Amino acid sequence: MKVCEITGKKAVVGNNVSHSNHRTKRRFSPNLKTKRYFLEEEGRWITLKVSACGMKTINKKGLSAALKGAKSLNRIY
Repeated sequence: MKVCEITGKKAVVGNNVSHSNHRTKRRFSPNLKTKRYFLEEEGRWITLKVSACGMKTINKKGLSAALKGAKSLNRIY
């Protein structure tokens, strides 16, 4: 499923709106990338499916703090 493992962002539903204002359903997918991070506490690499916003969160807080925040919300593992 397309869900960010750090922020929990997932696809949302919206409308395509034509010039004549005709509306049809569409999905907005999150900007997910598969990225490997080195977890220094355990000395191993982990692979995460993260959004661009999740990458910024990891850069700002650090990997272990971001994982701790995600684990408390039962988003990964």
